Amino acid sequence: MIQDINQETLEKRFKTLNQEAKNSGYNLNTDKDFTMGLVEGLLMNAGRYGYESCPCRLSLGEKHADMDIICPCDYRDGDLSEFGACFCGLYVSDEIALKKLPAPVVPERRPPSSERSKIKTSSMRTEKLPFPVYRCKVCGYLCARNNPPEKCPICKAGKERFEIFLI
Repeated sequence: MIQDINQETLEKRFKTLNQEAKNSGYNLNTDKDFTMGLVEGLLMNAGRYGYESCPCRLSLGEKHADMDIICPCDYRDGDLSEFGACFCGLYVSDEIALKKLPAPVVPERRPPSSERSKIKTSSMRTEKLPFPVYRCKVCGYLCARNNPPEKCPICKAGKERFEIFLI
């Protein structure tokens, strides 16, 4: 059920996102009006779907199908490296943040749904490891253990954002 988002809730989520970004070495867009619109979209999607999918992409409303676009999305770091901002413009590079430049237009790098279903991680190793290696799809953190961590120690993404990298 979608509920009205009051200014206090919006400000609180913005402050949390901003602090999480800073703690992880990222920057939110310095255009506060623009950024607040994106934060409102994240909150609306959380109310609508139960998770904060990217407000600039079409969500299927099925968490397992939308895992790659739950904010921060799997494409953020590639977008930041190549263009200086993520697709929706919520996250920006140090240069854009420091100079308070507008976020550039970033082309969509999310593959079509027909292609996403074909993408699988594969192992080039033939011997069995003592533990599977999990990779955080948000930041690339790797860990070898029986299960992924509850939260990524680097970017704080939840365990559902981990995939098996090596077996």
